Amino acid sequence: MTPANETTAKRPVVADDLLKLRFLMGADLAPDGRTVVYALSRADTESNTDHTDLYLLDRRSRACRRLTYADTVHVAPVFSPDGRWIAFLSARGGAPQIFVMPADGGEARQLTSLPRGVSGGPAWSPDGTHIAFAAGPQGEPRDPAKPYRVTRAVWRVDGIGVLDDAGTDIYVVEVAGGEPQRLTDDAALNFEPVWTSDGTSIAYLASHDPGAAPMTMHLRMVGLDGGVSELAHAGLLSSHTACPDGRIAYLIGYEPGQLPGTKAELRVADPRTGAHDPRTTGLDAGVGGIFQPDMPAVQMSLGRLVVSDDGAHAYTMVQRGGEGEIVKVALSGPESYEPVVAGERVCAPACLRGDTLLFAGFGMTEPGDLYTFDVAARHEERLTELNAALLAELDLPSARRLEFVSGDGATVEGWFLAPPDGGAAPYPTLLGIHGGPHTGWGHTFNFDFLMLAGAGFGVLFVNQRGSTGYGDDFATTINNDYGNLDYTDLMKGVDHAVELGVADPDRLGVFGISCGGFLTGWIIGHTDRFKAACPENPFFNWFSMYGTSDTGLWQGPTVMGGAPHERRDDYERCSPITYAHRCTTPTLFLQHEADHRCPPEQTEQYYAILKANGVPAEMLRFPGTSHHGSLVGPPSHRLAQNEALLDWMIRYV
Repeated sequence: MTPANETTAKRPVVADDLLKLRFLMGADLAPDGRTVVYALSRADTESNTDHTDLYLLDRRSRACRRLTYADTVHVAPVFSPDGRWIAFLSARGGAPQIFVMPADGGEARQLTSLPRGVSGGPAWSPDGTHIAFAAGPQGEPRDPAKPYRVTRAVWRVDGIGVLDDAGTDIYVVEVAGGEPQRLTDDAALNFEPVWTSDGTSIAYLASHDPGAAPMTMHLRMVGLDGGVSELAHAGLLSSHTACPDGRIAYLIGYEPGQLPGTKAELRVADPRTGAHDPRTTGLDAGVGGIFQPDMPAVQMSLGRLVVSDDGAHAYTMVQRGGEGEIVKVALSGPESYEPVVAGERVCAPACLRGDTLLFAGFGMTEPGDLYTFDVAARHEERLTELNAALLAELDLPSARRLEFVSGDGATVEGWFLAPPDGGAAPYPTLLGIHGGPHTGWGHTFNFDFLMLAGAGFGVLFVNQRGSTGYGDDFATTINNDYGNLDYTDLMKGVDHAVELGVADPDRLGVFGISCGGFLTGWIIGHTDRFKAACPENPFFNWFSMYGTSDTGLWQGPTVMGGAPHERRDDYERCSPITYAHRCTTPTLFLQHEADHRCPPEQTEQYYAILKANGVPAEMLRFPGTSHHGSLVGPPSHRLAQNEALLDWMIRYV
């Protein structure tokens, strides 16, 4: 044992620590507010899978007990309206099914036995007699070795695969038992069922209707008789919930005529009148903000839209710069909103019971914990410290906030992580670029940043033009002009870090995923100041993205203002592949082979040019994983991505 007067030396973060961390994958608060049920992930290196366990926490005593023990996935726990039961999804028998267990513990009862399982839910009816859920086709799966015919414009989707194999529908099943009843049957992706307050209908989200315009999402309602009505449609519908008076509150963005990056709004739909009441038009920041983390708990970090028992207010995340605050929004009368939970962190609402708001809190060195906030007493309480033991071992870096002026006079925000035990500045520095492009860095957890800092690198991350959280002009100005202001902002950020004396101008590297990979490719085609580059799942060619990406038919014309044949010069000018022949930077491409968002052919084009020109270049390819494979893929893939990134930067920077 360590004597009380001695302290154990802390150590830097290393790649293997990723698999020791545990992440929140869902949580709910009991109707009486006394207990919390949550799902917690754990990586199993032997099976190369993530298991997820359910835990029950008593808020008063802090006593916590594990509810599930099988080495499989148990997710989406939710209390019944009377608080006596917990419904959840479990893959203990193979395909995920709905189970129900007593809230005070006991054997779980399987409620569904669908041949190909359940994909979403469960959602309790207000009277607790039924559960709604989403599920895909239940017949014999298509033989992947046989030819198949494609008729859809967008026929496969990242993380899902071929849509004809995966279209999901809304079902209900009686809690007492019986066969599930299928309510929708339209070959779309129907998901996130939410019961109306009177229990007669279910509001849900739908996308990828056959023959519909690409990237159109719908908010729909289906009655228990199968009758479907349309409530709203747009490019983005991210969350919705029922109000006590029968209305549906929802978050909407990318409406027809809006530029990508335009802030999302909170509205309330009245199914009886067809009226839609906007509630955040005067709010200077977008609701339902999106931050880019590096952890499996992506959905948990986004949070939900929740409504008070009296229907007077909704609570949602708002992205303001690098902070994700929870804002209280009035649902009727004059527009009114006020922050209730804020600070240098990202706060994601999970549930509201009476005056108690349950939320998840994340930070740059905080992988996520549960908190409650009493909205009447305005009192916050921390419920969990899920990774306290591991974090106590680690020498974690602190973030220095940066603010600088870009080339056109705009103010840009960024952060710098110095190595916690890296000696004197300036440090070899790696520029990390977020994807999207309409997301942002902020006070959320990015494991790779901590690992790189632990290895002695400074990590610079900047919310360049296109990032959300700074107003519509800041986010939308890159449309039809990718590679201009965004590139300038990043380079000015590097210059600023050099001027501050923290970044070594002769030891620089750059990396990024998705649109961050795009900008990585753009940078190394326009400057040789970086010694190494690692684009992950990038896109480099607007022409081929139009026909190969699951968002190409929408993104190209929307961003560029027309199809490739209509805006040929713009497609060429804004494509990093146009400048790849100039690159001299040693580049490691990280590519997940089942990526339908930024398909592997994007990487292969740039890689081929570098190899043809004698530039040191390698590809690390990840079989079977999608665009977000380094966040939610198998543990071995996530670890390999981090190890490869670190190795390449050590080798060349």
